[in-house]
Amino acid sequence: MRRVRYASTGGPLFLEEALVPEPGAGEVLVRCEAVGVTLPVVRKVTEAAEPVPLGGEVAGEVVAFGAGVTGHAVGDRVTGLCFGHGYADFAVLRGDMASPVPDGVGAVDAVALVRSGVVALGALSAARPRPGEAALVTAAASGVGHLAVRLARARGASRVVGAVSDAAKADFVRSLGADEVVVYGDDDWGEPVDYVLDGVGGDLLTPAVGILAPGGRLVAYSSGGGTVRAYDLLVGARTVTGFQTARVAREMPQVYESWRRELWRLYATEGLRPVVHGPFALEDAAKAHEVVTSRGNLGKVVLVP
Repeated sequence: MRRVRYASTGGPLFLEEALVPEPGAGEVLVRCEAVGVTLPVVRKVTEAAEPVPLGGEVAGEVVAFGAGVTGHAVGDRVTGLCFGHGYADFAVLRGDMASPVPDGVGAVDAVALVRSGVVALGALSAARPRPGEAALVTAAASGVGHLAVRLARARGASRVVGAVSDAAKADFVRSLGADEVVVYGDDDWGEPVDYVLDGVGGDLLTPAVGILAPGGRLVAYSSGGGTVRAYDLLVGARTVTGFQTARVAREMPQVYESWRRELWRLYATEGLRPVVHGPFALEDAAKAHEVVTSRGNLGKVVLVP
């Protein structure tokens, strides 16, 4: 099979031939039909001390499974997280983390909706939105952010503001249902909002907290770091909540599963659709990474082996 690898930190991505992996106990082997590209995986290429497997979100057909696997059969179509080599023709997933893809749903939609959608829906739930409130979503054109814009509207937001890195993304974000679009460097982000879903972090935390109305809530789900001044929270009784999907999946699997079911319900009955940037062929993984690194993507970046 083919897989994408790199040989040194920051080194170029390249395609190589490798043996098809064997699923171990509790694992399923999937023929990959679509692979989601995420910012954390892109960052590992330049930040990890040594090369690591390029894993992430995978959707495809189960072709084999190891001992102890229940609920899956050869021929089932699933999506889930791969902690090994995911940029490949075949990938191994933990059976308990592989969820079924409904009939009639393409792999690209599945991989773009389920993981990014779970992050967006989970962050939104952590914000405790109430109908009629105003929302602001940073990284509003990203794989998670563009779904967060749509979900905030679906949860009853009366006004949705999208924050982006480049004004050229404004029309795209408005097409998602945003009422207003602001650019990170703008001095004025407009009227206050009741909650912020932040997928950027860093220096953006200061204006993101500053736009909150009294009693406003910011949910931080980015790995970008950053610092919030306690005084900025004290003024107006604002709050910041950190959100991590891995913790929910590990400690509250029933909640995690309910979010997945809700996403598929919205897909089937409310027309919720992810926007895909690309897709890119497996051999063009470096181009896909460059799109994410340069913040050039509109929607979810996906590889199709």
